[in-house]
Amino acid sequence: MIPSEQHETGLARIKAETLIESLPWLQAFHGKVVVVKFGGNAMVDEELQRAFAEDMAYLRWVGIKPVVVHGGGPQISARLAELGIESEFRGGFRVTTSETIGIVRDVLRDQISA
Repeated sequence: MIPSEQHETGLARIKAETLIESLPWLQAFHGKVVVVKFGGNAMVDEELQRAFAEDMAYLRWVGIKPVVVHGGGPQISARLAELGIESEFRGGFRVTTSETIGIVRDVLRDQISA
């Protein structure tokens, strides 16, 4: 077998293993609405955008109904840094204070949802 055929065979094996592993989940969530976050880091990377779109199309194709919600973490952190406000995280989640909620809302409205 030539190297390109070995590579293609390896990719096919990985895809088959992934599909087999995912079948119980696909069956469990068939016909259901699932919420999927499109994170801020993925939003600024063209390859991640493409992969995300393909994944959402695949979910629809197998009978799952994704509802996409957006993130905005990097954009929020950048705006807070511009204003000299330190971002605080607990357990991987941003702590949004009464001081920062307006800034977060503005970033999400003006930069992300625009």
